[in-house]
Amino acid sequence: MIAKVDKNKCIGCGLCASVCPKVFEMDADGLAIAIPEPVPAQSTEEAQDACDSCPVEAITLE
Repeated sequence: MIAKVDKNKCIGCGLCASVCPKVFEMDADGLAIAIPEPVPAQSTEEAQDACDSCPVEAITLE
């Protein structure tokens, strides 16, 4: 599974990084980024929770 953040939609609320810090972090612009590796198997549930919780639906999981 690969996590992606649409920076055009992201509002920088930080929820994803707090729900799943192994996959998401905030960049210098204050917007979320996804670590560009496959999501670790032990973090898939948290990554899905972060995706589902994003208030602007900026996260996709493929």
